[in-house]
Amino acid sequence: MSRGKLTYNRRMSLFSEISEQPERIKRLLASQRKNVERIAAEIQKRNIQYVFLAARGTSDNAGRYANYLLGAMNGLPLALATPSLFTYYKKPPTLKNALVIGISQSGKSPDIVSVLEDGKRQNCLTLAITNQTGSPLARTSDFVLDIQAGPERAVAATKTYTTELMSIAMLSAALSGKKSQWDDLSETPRWVKSALKQDGLIAESAQRYRYIDQTVVLGRGYNYSTAFEWALKLKELTYIIAEPYSSADFAHGPIAMVESGYPVFAVAPKGRVLGSMLGMLKRLRSDIAAELVVISNDKRALALAQVPLMIPADVPEWLSPLVSIIPAQLFAYHLTRAKGFDTERPRSIRKVTETK
Repeated sequence: MSRGKLTYNRRMSLFSEISEQPERIKRLLASQRKNVERIAAEIQKRNIQYVFLAARGTSDNAGRYANYLLGAMNGLPLALATPSLFTYYKKPPTLKNALVIGISQSGKSPDIVSVLEDGKRQNCLTLAITNQTGSPLARTSDFVLDIQAGPERAVAATKTYTTELMSIAMLSAALSGKKSQWDDLSETPRWVKSALKQDGLIAESAQRYRYIDQTVVLGRGYNYSTAFEWALKLKELTYIIAEPYSSADFAHGPIAMVESGYPVFAVAPKGRVLGSMLGMLKRLRSDIAAELVVISNDKRALALAQVPLMIPADVPEWLSPLVSIIPAQLFAYHLTRAKGFDTERPRSIRKVTETK
């Protein structure tokens, strides 16, 4: 499809869904807090020792966020499920004392449903985090957390991802009982709205990369999930080879692929892992002369980038994935347009993918 022939209606498009996110997150917080607190109370009644989480695609990246958040804030180990053990191999693991969570925008994927069905068979507490409260996943679960994203028509998921993250963050706050966490959550719509204001800058910056065909995306800690989700959006929409890595894993071999001018995208907000990320970014810029696009609220990280993308300075690390993904989504959207591809109908994929 040639450049110049595509037309875009921003009022009903991927862009409009990206723009809806502050309001959707605000609505979720207002409408689901009591439900989340009720779910947390039931979890605390049980002898829950760990979380067993099943998801695919974008929702799997939300699971990566849960892995860090529930571990760091709530002391709950989290295992990401391997659904094929439940479907093809018929050898599900023992899930004694587990909270079994399924995350799915549509709630229709049979393999995710099968994990929660087996969780119930093993007398585990089950929770569906979904945008479809009448879905098979929701009907299978003891509790349903409605992410309140509204209809998402674009194939590439955006607002369902951030509302999944918000749902997980709300659950963490309810389990901890800390007012400070709820105070932080109430600020999230404002931070997301602020990040959206960079749209013009990102649209212009994306032009610089319209001819790239590969990149790596780096993140660590809470934003390991953001690296995976940014890379996924780039693959889905722009068709470039985008490989996500922890900055620590990247140092153990894959850095060898980077040469002068190679594009490296990174998510490096303030927090415990910033020092590690800064060390990697300095090495890439000074020693290798890589081309850096950096999302951060730290001046040192931003100063190392050819394209610095800012998020608000006061975003706490534990909520930074909800905000840092916004520039990443906009970047993927505008790079898709710069390459002349259709943001609404990526090739070879559908909105709902039902795997077994």
